[in-house]
Amino acid sequence: MQHAHDFAPRPETPAEVQAAYLAHLRRRGRGNPAYTQAARSFLNRWPTVADWAAEPLDKRLAANCSTRPFITFLMVSGRLAPGYDYLVYRKLSSIWLELAVSPLNADLQRFVSTAKELGFTDRVASAIASQIIARLLIQTQRPLTGLCEDDLADLLQACRLREEHTGRGAKHYRSTLHSARQILFHLGILDSEAPPATTAHSLEDRMADVPAALRPAFVGYLNRKYATCAPKTVSSIATRLAHFGRFLAVTDPELTSLAHLDRRRHVEPYLASLPTAVNSVTGAPITVADRIRRVHAVGHFLAEITEWGWDDAPARKLIFRGDLPRPQRFLPRYLPVNSDRRLAAALADSPYHLAADALLLQRACGLRIGELLDLELDCIHEIPGQGSWLKVPLGKLDSERMVPIDDDVLTLVDRITTTRTHGRPLRHPRTGAPADFLFTHHGKRLSQNALRAELNRAAAAAGLDHITPHQLRHTYATALVNAGVSLQALMALLGHVSTQMSLRYAHLFDSTVRTEYERALDLAKSQIGTLAVDRPQLPITDITGSDWKHAPAIKSRLAGGYCLRAPAQGTCPYANICEHCPSFHTDATHLGVLAAQRIDAQQLAEDAESRGWIDEARRHQQLVTRLDTLIASTTETA
Repeated sequence: MQHAHDFAPRPETPAEVQAAYLAHLRRRGRGNPAYTQAARSFLNRWPTVADWAAEPLDKRLAANCSTRPFITFLMVSGRLAPGYDYLVYRKLSSIWLELAVSPLNADLQRFVSTAKELGFTDRVASAIASQIIARLLIQTQRPLTGLCEDDLADLLQACRLREEHTGRGAKHYRSTLHSARQILFHLGILDSEAPPATTAHSLEDRMADVPAALRPAFVGYLNRKYATCAPKTVSSIATRLAHFGRFLAVTDPELTSLAHLDRRRHVEPYLASLPTAVNSVTGAPITVADRIRRVHAVGHFLAEITEWGWDDAPARKLIFRGDLPRPQRFLPRYLPVNSDRRLAAALADSPYHLAADALLLQRACGLRIGELLDLELDCIHEIPGQGSWLKVPLGKLDSERMVPIDDDVLTLVDRITTTRTHGRPLRHPRTGAPADFLFTHHGKRLSQNALRAELNRAAAAAGLDHITPHQLRHTYATALVNAGVSLQALMALLGHVSTQMSLRYAHLFDSTVRTEYERALDLAKSQIGTLAVDRPQLPITDITGSDWKHAPAIKSRLAGGYCLRAPAQGTCPYANICEHCPSFHTDATHLGVLAAQRIDAQQLAEDAESRGWIDEARRHQQLVTRLDTLIASTTETA
């Protein structure tokens, strides 16, 4: 309950301020003669309390432990704006207790409530409110709805100054300020959402190591590429051209124009340096694919400025197709079935529901990570007679597509819509238009880093090695290929624009190759017999102490023992081949053996039939019929 007499309208006399402070202390159950004397001394020196804020910072911070509670009271009661410099230096440890009966409390509670709706925990929401919003309200002496961009900028500037003067980092202030900025946007107080926490370096900064005389051509070319390439593509080209520029700075610092580039003096040494170049992040040698991309970037750069007629363009072509190293053609890195199931189980049990469900959706629909995070709330389309479809937005190849989904995916999307946090539409990175994205958390879009971190956690929980999000797409495509999907359908489902992209998956499991392999192997066996005499036995069910005829395996009676095969191996093409051979002969001395073999064959036929092994049961019945014929003919001649 708010007590009006604590917050009397200004101007007030020192006595009125003193009385309000004493009433505040009584309600809080605090206070002692030292507190009262400190407040009296403060008011004697600064009868107009606002004059205290004009004192130097070191003097304001020098207030003793008896005076600081009075200064805090003046701030939370709206009587004093102490300056952002004081607020970022001063640790307000008991601020929430003081704010409980403050006119600021209603605005702070509204802020905390909105923060929790956006997915922040109670502790984090309270921390942002006390660390940022309370300080803004104290200094501006305006309500929450009156805050503006300049207020946040002023607080951030005070944090920077403190960092410069003391060396104490302001990372926690910058982080909470960014979150506060986003919450104020969803409250409708600010018109635009928080800018990215990190901003990209300018092209001039990225080309800083390029020789000064060549730098304008490098930067001009990259600016021109923005007209036809996506920003990320231009950024990739800039990275590769910067490598070339640094090489020129070392090998020929006197080079003043690209027109003076020489094949033998500049280009060939650069090509020769690539096999020993290392990745600046990992320190490992760059891949062959990266070498190819670097050569392509330089080649296109020089060729295009020549086509455009630039004054400093080379007079002739300097890089040729033969300069490209032979590419390594790896098969897509998919997850085996067992690993796929273990990862799915780890994601299903994850406490980080939104990121885990996002990865499950990526695996179920074969999306690229950028396409996944660009999905909007209205991505599900119900088509009469055609079921449910997922609309995949523009992605890597600037094309939309529709992917059919089943009831399991629909359930997954429904769960995501209940887990995501709601708020105002966010700016679409491609179009700039407001969009309701499917994956939102803390008032922002879910980031790629959050997905990668969750995938790493789930992989570790499943006992798997490092996995990338794109491997989930490879796993989806591989499963379709194994199921016999056509090349055209695979292209449509994956959003490929050329058959070569999809054929990479078709090469994984080529059914024609498998069929030819099995035909040739059967032919070889029929001609030369068993290929591996010393092949170790398969670990079939242990039958020690039990009748081999009851083992859950494909069985045959042999002259000197018996044969056991795993059901997955199928019926043996060589079983009982002798009994059916035209060259096989017997006589009356073998009637007992033939009769015993017939009994076993009949029992094995019944066992195979009970297990559903129809081909195996038919083989034993054919042997029974053949034995009946042999026994009958032998009896007649006896």
